[in-house]
Amino acid sequence: MRRPKIVDIKATTVTVPLEAPLRHANGAHWGRFVRTIVEVETDVGIVGLGELGGGGESAEQAIQGLKPYVVGTDPFELESLRFNICNPTASLYNNRTQIHAAIEFACIDIIGKFLGIPAYDYLGGKLRDSVEFASYLFFRHPNKTTGEGEVRTIDQLVENALSLKARHGFSSHKLKGGVFPPDYEAEAFQAMAHAMGNDGVRYDPNGALSVEEAIRFAKAIDGLNNNYYEDPAWGLNGMRRVRENTSIPLATNTVVVNFEQLASNILSPAVDVILLDTTFWGGIRPCIKAAGICEAFQLGIAVHSSGELGIQLATMLHLGAVLPNLAFSADAHYHHLVDDIIVGGKMEYRGGKIAVPSGPGLGVELDREKLKQYAELYKEEGGYLYDRDPARPGWFPLIPNTRWADPERGGMVDY
Repeated sequence: MRRPKIVDIKATTVTVPLEAPLRHANGAHWGRFVRTIVEVETDVGIVGLGELGGGGESAEQAIQGLKPYVVGTDPFELESLRFNICNPTASLYNNRTQIHAAIEFACIDIIGKFLGIPAYDYLGGKLRDSVEFASYLFFRHPNKTTGEGEVRTIDQLVENALSLKARHGFSSHKLKGGVFPPDYEAEAFQAMAHAMGNDGVRYDPNGALSVEEAIRFAKAIDGLNNNYYEDPAWGLNGMRRVRENTSIPLATNTVVVNFEQLASNILSPAVDVILLDTTFWGGIRPCIKAAGICEAFQLGIAVHSSGELGIQLATMLHLGAVLPNLAFSADAHYHHLVDDIIVGGKMEYRGGKIAVPSGPGLGVELDREKLKQYAELYKEEGGYLYDRDPARPGWFPLIPNTRWADPERGGMVDY
């Protein structure tokens, strides 16, 4: 049987609403995610699906600009694809890692559909039928339409965590911090952790704290059932200094996101748990390679979220299915979404887990009506500035940050 060839690539940017705007150390998700859906077409009628963070005209143009690198190639030849798009010298002039990831997702989808098998079967074989997730807790602005969904006070955070646990069965809980003053967030994190009983907890301020503040924060939460302490300070050396002054394992999805950084971390340890993101690392296969290195050097791993819809969630599930050393629950923003663009709607959590799709390839298909609906919504509303907060005009964060929001005034002004 003749293998397929790629004949075209298409990109469609969508925006899908969230329950409420999600706040983080660098700004906010303004009540929705913006994602670019990638379709790779072949000469045998099979279409592979990929997904890219962010979007808009620039992302669509970037995808279209790669046609000369991809059209006419064999989707099975994934190493050749990697060098076509991410040649290390040529990449000095462009950063195509995340674009490559979306195309790699689509090629893996094509391979599975062509062979009639799920992606996990040719990525090493499935070790688990479902992947466990942590709740992903955010401080949130109220929904601009309903006025509901705010998470600002400590009581609101605890209520939200308990609600997510009751609805989805989570047994580990991650708080995205770096929004309010560290003492306030330490108090909030402690209250949430105590309310969750014996469940594991994790705190992530996106590298916003100074090394000294990060060490002080670590001491404040040291008695909790911490899975790990994620990106408290910026940079490998900053993380190393924090690690030397706490017993809590440190994790990152920002300062170890490629193999050179991973090698540096092995030679001079700064991070204990590497959070593997199928977009940030450039695809599913680079994450599997990195997991193998972590297994050899006994570094922990988890599957990281970068704000997914159902296509990227499928890549995270197939990745989680095949990793023998996946000892930590994965992250996902997914439960904050109100809808999805895949057939059947949003995937369901059961007991804090999501089942790995068992259909051919990634095991998900586009709902064309939903794709059209949310593409039109994007055209109406446009993008948003990820590194800005709509409630704090004129505000920009520093690293380390000292410009905190004020929890007593609705988070609307600086502290």
